[in-house]
Amino acid sequence: MTSTTEPVSVLFVCLGNICRSTMAEGIFQAMVSKPPYKTLISKVDSCGTGTYHTGSSPDSRTMSTLENNGITDYNHAARKVHTSDFSKFDFIFAMDRDNLRDLQRLQQRHGGNAKVMLFGEFAGKKRAEEVDDPYYGGPDGFEMAYEQIVRFSKNFLKETFPDVKP
Repeated sequence: MTSTTEPVSVLFVCLGNICRSTMAEGIFQAMVSKPPYKTLISKVDSCGTGTYHTGSSPDSRTMSTLENNGITDYNHAARKVHTSDFSKFDFIFAMDRDNLRDLQRLQQRHGGNAKVMLFGEFAGKKRAEEVDDPYYGGPDGFEMAYEQIVRFSKNFLKETFPDVKP
């Protein structure tokens, strides 16, 4: 990936848009809402590949995890990915490989210049990671997702804006 000094837009995607992608949106918004990244990120959003929870608020465990980590101002209503998202966003990050494949198929059919990839490509390891869906588990899964997303976000920002010092 190449670095840039131009503002970029980022979309996070999971299946239902109430756990992982909303957590990623909340974390990333908090990280880039202040200098030095404030002027470098033009838009942050999240959505799902499914319509299971359209219009719903994030899962209460997602909100608790965000709040426990100091993110108290996050608000979102779940939505399904739109074909226009592939033109509106520079980066579209899937939380797992199943959603990545769904996004790639959509982009092949409808076009758009967004870079669609697994967010776990920014794991900082040789092998990309998936953010496991914590929906059917307990709080530990949400904490693990939180820790992964923070790490991926920091690595993405460091790689995309290497000359910027946080």
